[in-house]
Amino acid sequence: MAKGIYKRGNVYWIRYAGLEGKVVYESSGSGKFRKAESLLISRKEAIKQGKQPEIKKIANYSFKELAEKYLQWIQSRHRSASTKEYRIADMISHFGALPLRRFNTLLAEEYQTALMDRGLKPASVNKNISILKAMFKKAVECDMVEEETLERIRKVKQLEENNRRLRYLSKEECAALVNACNVHVRPIVITALNTGMRRGEILSLTWDRVDLKHGFILLDVTKNGERREIPINDTLRTTLQGLARRVDVSHVFYDPATGKPYQDIKRSFHTALRRAKIQDFHFHDLRHTFASHLVMSGVDLTTVKELLGHKTLTMTLRYAHLAPAHKMKAVDILDQALNKPSAQKVHNFAALG
Repeated sequence: MAKGIYKRGNVYWIRYAGLEGKVVYESSGSGKFRKAESLLISRKEAIKQGKQPEIKKIANYSFKELAEKYLQWIQSRHRSASTKEYRIADMISHFGALPLRRFNTLLAEEYQTALMDRGLKPASVNKNISILKAMFKKAVECDMVEEETLERIRKVKQLEENNRRLRYLSKEECAALVNACNVHVRPIVITALNTGMRRGEILSLTWDRVDLKHGFILLDVTKNGERREIPINDTLRTTLQGLARRVDVSHVFYDPATGKPYQDIKRSFHTALRRAKIQDFHFHDLRHTFASHLVMSGVDLTTVKELLGHKTLTMTLRYAHLAPAHKMKAVDILDQALNKPSAQKVHNFAALG
């Protein structure tokens, strides 16, 4: 251990003589030796220049205080702020006013286990833990907790996710679902089936993003932060043209009683599923249904990728097995190239004979 650096628990501390010769003890706030060494060098350099270093003291903030500050910070910065609000509210109910310095790997893992015990899927649990880590990173940046606490939280491992779920409806099931929907949910479901748009994209859709004349929907801010144009087919065009529009309401789908856009249609959607006798199905699976039927109809994966707004082809490849005809066509082309003589070859053989 270098002179002037020592360890208390998992945190490195430094020791140096101040301007008046009095020994100063200061926490580096980190479990990394190099950070403590860098801090000690900077403190000694300040003393040489005749400056008494100002030691930063961090108050004992609570998790609730961090949550409130973080929620305020993400409002105008994160597109998924509303979703994160729901998850952070869950964390507040779990951790409450627990001091940030009390957090460690075990405490975060216990929360992880609690989420699993409640029936949340690995992907959903991982999102909560990722937000928790981001919150503590921001806490360090805002001098609300020492870096060592962040390092403890970062040690929590993500759960293994099973992203292979691919549930989609048959043509008959699609018709049954649409017919089973209440009046206000039916156009939303039709939009999802014919565009592959996410629920949030549909419910937040405004008329200025819908061009019925030229036949497309323009999404400027998507989950991937990219611009996306979605063609409007005849079925969707008829549906949108049949919607009631109000001058004082900009959203396409809204509650006629309040004039405000729908925030959640979960109950109505589940009622429609029950009427249509469709089980093990979520609203997001309408997006899978859109993509699956495109692929089964012979649309190439690159086009499907663009319509879905995937950044890479990796996510779209989950639908590749639904296009066996393409593989058969490829093998037939190879068969023609390798095993069957072309007309020119037959002509040459005949000339030699």
